[in-house]
Amino acid sequence: MSQVYIEYDFKISPLQPGTEILIAELGAAGFESFVENENGVQAYIQKEEWREDILSDIFILESDEFEITYGQRDIAQVNWNSEWEKNFDPIVVSDQCAVRAPFHTEYNVPYEIVIEPKMSFGTGHHETTYMILKFLLETDLKDQTVLDMGCGTSVLAILASMRGATTIDAIDIDEWCVENSKENVARNNCSYINIALGDASTISEVTKYDTIIANINRNILLNDMHVYANAMKVNASLFLSGFYLEDLPLITECCNNLNLEFVENKEKNNWVAAHFIKKE
Repeated sequence: MSQVYIEYDFKISPLQPGTEILIAELGAAGFESFVENENGVQAYIQKEEWREDILSDIFILESDEFEITYGQRDIAQVNWNSEWEKNFDPIVVSDQCAVRAPFHTEYNVPYEIVIEPKMSFGTGHHETTYMILKFLLETDLKDQTVLDMGCGTSVLAILASMRGATTIDAIDIDEWCVENSKENVARNNCSYINIALGDASTISEVTKYDTIIANINRNILLNDMHVYANAMKVNASLFLSGFYLEDLPLITECCNNLNLEFVENKEKNNWVAAHFIKKE
């Protein structure tokens, strides 16, 4: 069954920090994906998650400091792939990993990932995905068990497989992402990746992971952190993203309370990816 999303097209003045503030507030309200443009941002929420008063707690809309106008429309996912094909340019991360679509030319890099996104967010273009890709390139994943939570296109799980991980679970709450992930995993010949539909409750209480990746949003991370911590081996790594620099202290406090120790973070355009390790 094809999911239907609602797209809000926000025009913002001044553009920054208006766009950053708006995305943060929309993410907290349940919007799951954002595409920034020269006029503002397009925000997406599944129609079944939408409600009439969805914008009632978006305080920036009432601010005198910003002028924000918007429109909305329903979008069936079947129409989205052509939009990505028009806008999806290849990226190269640390001169080691290229993420491209099937219609792009090949790159001469150690890790080349071919993704046909079909509007499943996670092509590497968003700052959060890009930074996690960088973390994975810096991490020894050989023979590891890895969980990619909120996998989107499974681009992160695919890189983990290419980097030597041998048991990989990729989970997403969106049926479309799960189907797209299966296609991308097959396209990149990554036979060690198991794709599942669900949320954090899908994580097995038996399996313990060497590395967990969770690139979602602040509220979901805070809500599910105890599940991630419980699923980690001692000295396992947890890579988190999907939140802003100002959220890092709150994320770190939550992790510390679960015996997860902060190692380092990366920052790009105020988005953050952070690395934690489970202590004994």
